[in-house]
Amino acid sequence: MKKFIKRKKFQRIGIVLAMSVLLTACGNSNDKSTGTESANSGSTESAASSDSSTGGRDVINQVSLLQGLTFGDYNGSVPVSQLKKLGDIGIGTFDALNGELIMLEGTVYRAASDGTIEVVPDDEKIPFANVTFFDSDEVIKLNNIDNVNTLKAELDKKVNEAGKNRFYMIKAEGTFTKMDVRSELPQKKPYKPLAKVLETDQTFFNYENIKGTVVGLYCPEYMNDLNAVGWHFHFISEDRKAGGHVLDLSATETNVTMDRTDYFSMTLPDNEMFNEFDLTIDQSEDIKKVEKGDDK
Repeated sequence: MKKFIKRKKFQRIGIVLAMSVLLTACGNSNDKSTGTESANSGSTESAASSDSSTGGRDVINQVSLLQGLTFGDYNGSVPVSQLKKLGDIGIGTFDALNGELIMLEGTVYRAASDGTIEVVPDDEKIPFANVTFFDSDEVIKLNNIDNVNTLKAELDKKVNEAGKNRFYMIKAEGTFTKMDVRSELPQKKPYKPLAKVLETDQTFFNYENIKGTVVGLYCPEYMNDLNAVGWHFHFISEDRKAGGHVLDLSATETNVTMDRTDYFSMTLPDNEMFNEFDLTIDQSEDIKKVEKGDDK
């Protein structure tokens, strides 16, 4: 079985205290850093650029907390132009929860609530995202993927082999016999929590025999106060006419490229809504609903 290989690597441990949460991240010697930064309207650009210049390519760069998003903080804090300096692949959403974000090969796409896909302008702002610069560590071929849980199980085998306490970004490419995705309608203030939004304002799209790419992020268990642990998938079709947050899929054959990433950096928004959240509240059930697209 092929092993993950990283170039000129040694391991070290960094401990970062952020929002009263203890984070653990592992890294290598290629001019990398691990950090947590707070961004405001005047410093977002410089903070984002600093993350990119000091962290190198091997960093999962996160904008805000998923838990902030689930509480209802849909206020964009980082413009698309800066997100592109932090990575060339990733997933997230947009200001006012206006659709699902898919970044692929350096282009940021919106999968909108009406099912259309558009390239997003550089001045639009992002309330939540995870991006990195993609470097292939292993390519695998998966056959007979009958649902999204089968895909997760196959990917978990590789994660357990290479290190379950690290981050992974993947591209799964092929023709999908089934692809079920969702997006959301843009919201108006005062914003409702995300689980409430999904009760009424999510739209579903079901495709068959569609060619495209699944962009996936894996977060380890210790990230449960900052993001959804395990796998999170977004999809965009090859013709750039369909996409969204993946709820289910199947494929006879798909080629998966995996990038193991050893550093984590986060930029926090500075707005009144986020600053007043009680982030000690357990949101695990709401996050499960959000991930699965449950509307009840």
